[in-house]
Amino acid sequence: MKSVLSERKTFHPSELERRELPKAAGQAIRTLAAEIAVTVGASGAIATTLSDPALLNHIDTRYTELPEAVHQAIRAPSTAAGVTVIGRLPLRDAELGRTPVDWRQAAAWAGEPERASSSFALDITMLLLARCAGEPFGWEGQQGGRIVNNIVPSPGHEQEQSGASSTILLCPHTEDAFHPGRANLLMLGCLRNPDRVGTTVSSVRRVELDAAQRNLLSARRLPILPDVSYGTDFPREPAPPVATLGNDNGQLTLRFDPAYTPLDTADHEFRSAYDHLATELEKVCITAALSPGELLLVDNDVVVHGRVPFTPRYDGTDRWLKRVNIRLPRRSRAATEAEENGYGQRVVTPFQSIRGNHR
Repeated sequence: MKSVLSERKTFHPSELERRELPKAAGQAIRTLAAEIAVTVGASGAIATTLSDPALLNHIDTRYTELPEAVHQAIRAPSTAAGVTVIGRLPLRDAELGRTPVDWRQAAAWAGEPERASSSFALDITMLLLARCAGEPFGWEGQQGGRIVNNIVPSPGHEQEQSGASSTILLCPHTEDAFHPGRANLLMLGCLRNPDRVGTTVSSVRRVELDAAQRNLLSARRLPILPDVSYGTDFPREPAPPVATLGNDNGQLTLRFDPAYTPLDTADHEFRSAYDHLATELEKVCITAALSPGELLLVDNDVVVHGRVPFTPRYDGTDRWLKRVNIRLPRRSRAATEAEENGYGQRVVTPFQSIRGNHR
């Protein structure tokens, strides 16, 4: 299904919840990240994978040192729009170096001595912030299991439905909608965005659906498949059907990824309800063009996000975001999701592991 979301660059800043970090609080985050980077040392293995227990232990024990203003700013979005812009971390373009051409190059550069002082420290900055919000995690099958992902346009991937694309509209979707262990919150940190490329966000709690449409979309009817960033080698078991709509204490939740849902196998009644939902999500769409140092916090249980098309230059100046998946331990999902196999994709939960080692 082609998304009905128009390929537009209309911005609605007045509709976005915004939280400002005091200058001193923003600097405190960068200072602590730099201190941890120096303490653990930016060796190739530590900076490239971010899985070193000493590094993770520093983050897990020291994020509480950050000012209270940081913890308040990074809490889950509080409006029906389900998204918050947080500004702004101190960041100079000169400290970034060139925008990498793909996630592999970004990870490798983080471990190179001449780049490590800034790249590694920025990854630590993202981890500290994510740990303030909840529990950061990653995926074995995505970006080498790294818990801070790099989102950059990549040659050869311009037209695919993934974060590496550029010239095509990235259709609105729930992050990792195929998996029962998907994030509750998604945090995007902007390092560079010279062309003001917009991230689109739409909340299911702002749409209008009648009772019949809600009932249809609340039933488990169709599966959602993993996106191309996970490869194509999945278990051969039948794909489990999932519900598009859920319920959290009377409030709608959403699990939506039309680009990876076999909608052509649905009956007319279900397809009509699904198309209506897609149209409603377009109506309430907000577009946020992040500036360097700004963060976008998205409630992944409520909001679908995408990206407008842009033309990459591949000259080292293109858009560059960092992304972290975050779990909120106190938030639960439908019990039926426990039956799903997640297509064999395993969650990387390093913070659980280091806490287990301390018991």
